[in-house]
Amino acid sequence: MENEWLQRWEDRFQKEEYAYGIEPNKFLAQQLNHFKPGKILFGAEGEGRNAVYAAKEGWNVSAFDISTEGKNKALKLAKSNQVHIDYRVGHLPDLKFKPNHFDVIALIYAHFPAEIRKKFHSIVSTHLKPGGRIIFEAFGEHHLKYRKENPNVGGPKDQASLFSKKEAQKDFKDFKVILLEEKPVTSRRFISQWHRICTPFYRRKVIVQNYRI
Repeated sequence: MENEWLQRWEDRFQKEEYAYGIEPNKFLAQQLNHFKPGKILFGAEGEGRNAVYAAKEGWNVSAFDISTEGKNKALKLAKSNQVHIDYRVGHLPDLKFKPNHFDVIALIYAHFPAEIRKKFHSIVSTHLKPGGRIIFEAFGEHHLKYRKENPNVGGPKDQASLFSKKEAQKDFKDFKVILLEEKPVTSRRFISQWHRICTPFYRRKVIVQNYRI
């Protein structure tokens, strides 16, 4: 199962074009505008579009993913933008990021198999400074309805990998909730290099703050 999961992302990221483009996630960009740049950690960062954006905005950026191909694309993007990101490949417990170190942790569409998701959220939270914040955006629990109507929407194909309000609150139960929003949205998404369509999907936005101060 793990090898299949890894190979899925290696295959996606080894293509020349960037699977999700090179522009940052809009929600992330909006939220970072509210903070003074500091240390930020990106989980499941893939090809680096969000990490590179943060670095350009003056953040000290670290990132990780299981995909070597994703890292290669991210470093290529960072070089073309003349910024540096500390990008590590592997499973989070093995990557030796410092505990209580980051001002912000960004989890942008960082979907994991259901059996490891809660444990991952628990571990990644230990790297957040007291008073730090987690910015989280993911596909919500009703997303499969939209995927059924239009398979090009993308996102997880199984219900267990999606997030309900209750699950989000449970995973971050030791945090103060700053924003918890779920709604259907319309996004422009590249389906191929030449065609662009508008696709609706169900998105959950979460910002939580570490209670420790």
